[in-house]
Amino acid sequence: MPIAFFDLDRTLISVNSGQLWVAFERREGRIRIGQAARAALWIFGYHLGFSRMEPILEEAIATLAGEEEEVLRERSLRFYRSEVERTFRPGALPAVQQHREQGHSLALLTSSSIYLSEAVGESLGIPHLCCNQFQVQDGRFTGQPQRPLCFGAGKVVHAERLALQLGEKLEESWFYTDSYSDMPVLERVRHPVVVNPDPALAREARRRGWTRVDWGGSVK
Repeated sequence: MPIAFFDLDRTLISVNSGQLWVAFERREGRIRIGQAARAALWIFGYHLGFSRMEPILEEAIATLAGEEEEVLRERSLRFYRSEVERTFRPGALPAVQQHREQGHSLALLTSSSIYLSEAVGESLGIPHLCCNQFQVQDGRFTGQPQRPLCFGAGKVVHAERLALQLGEKLEESWFYTDSYSDMPVLERVRHPVVVNPDPALAREARRRGWTRVDWGGSVK
């Protein structure tokens, strides 16, 4: 049976969890206002197509150096429950359930951290998590990611690893996303589905005749 891969930010949920995380960390006093403004500017530029996501991810991971992994796992769960859980698009859960009823394997394919992904996966009953993970030594973060980053072409690597593990073919899979940055995966799967797409992906989907769906929910 094929795998149904789901992006998280602005696909399953109507928001960018990275933006919410920056605000959450700022409120709790873990990052300075200058750091928050820098991160917000990067993310804003990324959505407009003017900046790359990789430096944002790498700098965010570097700030974790020395922190205990279990502390971040607990904090991420609090963040999920207070900021993310209420932002699922109305059409997201029925789509996940439809694939479950068809017997498909379910997987997140997201640039979010393993800690947020764990919370989402448990909440939605999605057992497979393709996401960004961080190097840990003696229970503390080194400040380095596990590579490749789960973003852009790196998502293809993560998706292929899961397909191999499950004895399936990526080329027979489904993938739901809103972002043009996910083109490397969209071009590999048999069933690309664009969900409330950004302008660049909307244009590409029209050109290629890809399925487009509206799962509702206002973008923040």
